[in-house]
Amino acid sequence: MAEWLVEHGIGESRALLIDGSKVLAARLHWPGELAAGFVEDAVLVARSKGGARGRARFASGEEALVDRLPKDASEGATIRLEVTRPRMAEVGRQKLAQARPTDEPLRPAPNLEQQTGGKVVRHFPAGLWEEVWQAASQGTVDFAGGSLLFSVTPAMTLIDIDGEGSPRELALAAIPALANCLRQFDLGGSIGIDFPTISDKAGRKAVDEALSAALAEWPHERTAMNGFGFVQLVARLECPSLLHRFAQSRVATCARMALRSAELVEEPGALLLTVHPALKAKLKPGWLEELARRTGREVRIATDPALALEAGFAQAVPL
Repeated sequence: MAEWLVEHGIGESRALLIDGSKVLAARLHWPGELAAGFVEDAVLVARSKGGARGRARFASGEEALVDRLPKDASEGATIRLEVTRPRMAEVGRQKLAQARPTDEPLRPAPNLEQQTGGKVVRHFPAGLWEEVWQAASQGTVDFAGGSLLFSVTPAMTLIDIDGEGSPRELALAAIPALANCLRQFDLGGSIGIDFPTISDKAGRKAVDEALSAALAEWPHERTAMNGFGFVQLVARLECPSLLHRFAQSRVATCARMALRSAELVEEPGALLLTVHPALKAKLKPGWLEELARRTGREVRIATDPALALEAGFAQAVPL
């Protein structure tokens, strides 16, 4: 039976929906960011003239776009808001979080246990988070006869399908892997899928039906495949996907993974964490203090510019 597990790491919390040894879905949260469901009194710092939209600043200093403003809400006033979507990083810019006025009581955003109904564990079963993380890092997932290539753009997440065989056979073979990745990467928003071009209507209909069946339990809206093999999905967007984290915060994402690898070291001795120099700059003092507290060890940091960002590693060394 599938079960959500939640792991609270350093600088992030992670959740996996696991069925036996298979990961069905994943979710990632970074604390300190405005998140969907968070309710707080914020200051309205700007408002469009004659409109119902504006911009508000929360106590953390982070700002959000606000819609549905009442007519009497003026700039400088305090207004209670509920965050409906977190900020999203894009190439060259940040899309602010979104919020709307509410009469709900003040509350934090639901944590991963509340979102998923999952059970908190010290660590996930070995290898499961690493498998999902590596796939998201590479942005490429292989399946029998082909591969999926994921690209995050300002407009949408694009998925290109490439491989061997007839266009219809390749498209049908890609669908199971595609359905898995949508859940494992926690994708939402606008998603474009570039299937091989299938010239006949019967072939396109077969792919549409297979895709519909594979995504039957994944809430979304979808267009039919057009004559060029393109399908667009739209799903609710509540947090940055794993792909978005890598696309816009790769160094920070890899720094958190390096800390996780250090937590998993079992041999006795001091912890030596070796990372690319760019990662060292992202390792906050508070995070390293937390690592020392959790492991009960002295923590040392070494840098190696020859290492890839994703290749940081930890080992036990003599005291």
